[in-house]
Amino acid sequence: MAGTATVVGAGIGGLATAIGLRRAGWSVTVLERRTELERYGAAFGIHPTAQSALDRLGAGDALREHAVPYRDAHIRTPDGTPIARLPLERIERTAGRPELLISRPYLLDALLTGLDAFGDVPVKLGERVTDVGALAAGQDLVIGADGIRSAVRTARFGDRSGPREVGTVAWIGIADIESRVHGETWGSGRFFGLTPVEPGRTNWYATAPEATTADGLRGLFAGWHDPIPRILDATDPATWIRYEMRHLYPALPSFVSADASAGHVALVGDAAHAMTPNLGQGACTAILDADALTRALAAAPPGPAGIAGALRAYDRERRRSAQRTAFASRTLHRFMSTERTRLRNAAVRLLPG
Repeated sequence: MAGTATVVGAGIGGLATAIGLRRAGWSVTVLERRTELERYGAAFGIHPTAQSALDRLGAGDALREHAVPYRDAHIRTPDGTPIARLPLERIERTAGRPELLISRPYLLDALLTGLDAFGDVPVKLGERVTDVGALAAGQDLVIGADGIRSAVRTARFGDRSGPREVGTVAWIGIADIESRVHGETWGSGRFFGLTPVEPGRTNWYATAPEATTADGLRGLFAGWHDPIPRILDATDPATWIRYEMRHLYPALPSFVSADASAGHVALVGDAAHAMTPNLGQGACTAILDADALTRALAAAPPGPAGIAGALRAYDRERRRSAQRTAFASRTLHRFMSTERTRLRNAAVRLLPG
């Protein structure tokens, strides 16, 4: 075995990292504080670069089995007037494959199937990590994949960087009707998105002021273009998911701690760079982190010096890129949520088709 590693967190980034480490010959254990994996049905957009990363991790075929392509989507005003086309066709022409959409349960299943194929990677649920130092002392590497409130990040990097609210609440759900209209509708201080997720169903997401209730959400979008009111009416409010939109701030100076005396630690996904969902890149960046980290470790010579060098290589490859994406997503959130809609819409109309 190349080394021993514990991955803290069994979300997208944690499971993808565990697969990559095991493929590289590491002995891996996954710890998850929840007693069951989060299996709510929000749709993730998987960019072609992240699809390629999943191919390298051996999970690409399982992804494509349940994913649907995302094409022909627009930005609209609340009355339904298209003002720009999302750049999906441009992405497909450049990459030679389309953006894909997949529900969270299917993506988790794809990663769990990839992990189960090894037969020797335990995923221990209900395991809350409280002593990261002791954990690191018994392993060659600890991976913090434990989300925006990461215990691993706080223990090793302090609490200067942490969750910061943006003053907006997000709602997500899946309606059991199929919409022919896809994309985002931008209003004053709020917006609504519609994407395919699987045949006969539509994934939706919306943002609203913090005090908005489920009934209030329907009222906020009651006068918007079809099928937005119908989509909300077709979704049981008991299945809606509400969360405060947050991001990690300030940006971390490093994603890794390569000090062998304290134990090697690396952060991936939201633990390293949690971002607002406006660019739809949260799952993609976590997958790209996992791929980059495990590629670096696979290419490293054995021993503590090799691990330390691999961690630094991972940090060089991923930190600035992921943090630029997080900053762009936060900036887009402010732009989308502005109440100065005339100026914003005029700027959007200038985007290339």
